[in-house]
Amino acid sequence: MKIGDIVKAKRQALGWSQRDLVEHAGNRLTQPRIAQLENGAYSNITIEALRVLAEGFGCSVIDLLPEEDKITKHR
Repeated sequence: MKIGDIVKAKRQALGWSQRDLVEHAGNRLTQPRIAQLENGAYSNITIEALRVLAEGFGCSVIDLLPEEDKITKHR
């Protein structure tokens, strides 16, 4: 699962449109950018954009990351 898939699933679970997410994120992202993210056309998301999305959802940035990115490897 990719970040865009996670964002889309969270948004749909809340019953929000992409425009609703824009509003909850303080209008700091655009609806076309969210659509690109969800459709996989925007895969180089910045940490700042992740912070804005997390704030809009009321979650932490780590909640928007795929499971494989959360795993830490010990040496």
